[in-house]
Amino acid sequence: MDHAADTFRTDLMTITRHVLNEQSRHPESRGDLTILLSHIVLGCKFVASAVNKAGLAKLTGLAGETNVQGEEQKKLDVLSNEVFVNALVSSGRTCVLVSEEDEKATFVDPKLRGKYCVCFDPLDGSSNIDCGVSIGTIFGIYMIKNQDTVTLEEVLQPGKDMIAAGYCMYGSSCTLVLSTGNGVNGFTLDPSLGEFIMTHPDIKIPPKGKIYSVNEGNAKNWDTPTAKYVEKCKYPTDGSSPKSLRYIGSMVADVHRTLLYGGIFLYPADKKSPSGKLRVMYEVFPMSFLMEEAGGQSFTG
Repeated sequence: MDHAADTFRTDLMTITRHVLNEQSRHPESRGDLTILLSHIVLGCKFVASAVNKAGLAKLTGLAGETNVQGEEQKKLDVLSNEVFVNALVSSGRTCVLVSEEDEKATFVDPKLRGKYCVCFDPLDGSSNIDCGVSIGTIFGIYMIKNQDTVTLEEVLQPGKDMIAAGYCMYGSSCTLVLSTGNGVNGFTLDPSLGEFIMTHPDIKIPPKGKIYSVNEGNAKNWDTPTAKYVEKCKYPTDGSSPKSLRYIGSMVADVHRTLLYGGIFLYPADKKSPSGKLRVMYEVFPMSFLMEEAGGQSFTG
């Protein structure tokens, strides 16, 4: 037995240890956000396990329903949604939940209510399940002023009021990226320990990137400024090298690559979808929060 190696493995920065360290920076904190995040982490571990067994367990068959966005729900979608709703409610720290898979917001029983609202996409990119492409969970957390009389209007807060956001990517490894407003950190799930270990401390997006990420299949419907920008990426007029196109079609995977390698991810509005297709509450705001915390920018164009 390698005792030196075992000793090193007990000194790892786990996500629990990291969140507790962040909590200690706020002496007035009662630990409510720490408890909520621990329940989100538990949900991510459960979904990661289910995703790994999806093919074997035949969870990828259609559930015979459609979600509020008109997308066919797969069983893994339904399972993931139930996992996170149960985890968040049982934390005792939430008062309202907004999920992409549910048409209406979930108001927590008054006996179990806390002061937080969580907006989440339980399984983003689920159409990629069958072909093994990375998919993920996205979440954003807001504080509600009065948990006893919370209304839908209080849920519709601007992104700048978000207090924490993150995503968990299920792929070749399970990676959770989190920010509580003090930088961005990445953690990778160690299956042998069952713990998320910090592998990407203090993520900063590179100032210049060589990659642009967009669905060029929609190019014929873009407005002129968008088309010109993408054309410039491919055929620069200043003598620089052209940018490389990388597009996975799973927002979590595309944004994760952009965070680490730099560049730009865009999903512009077009003639077919004048308001765009990204959902503000549980996709745009959380990802924008992370991008800006990592030193990048997020804008509507």
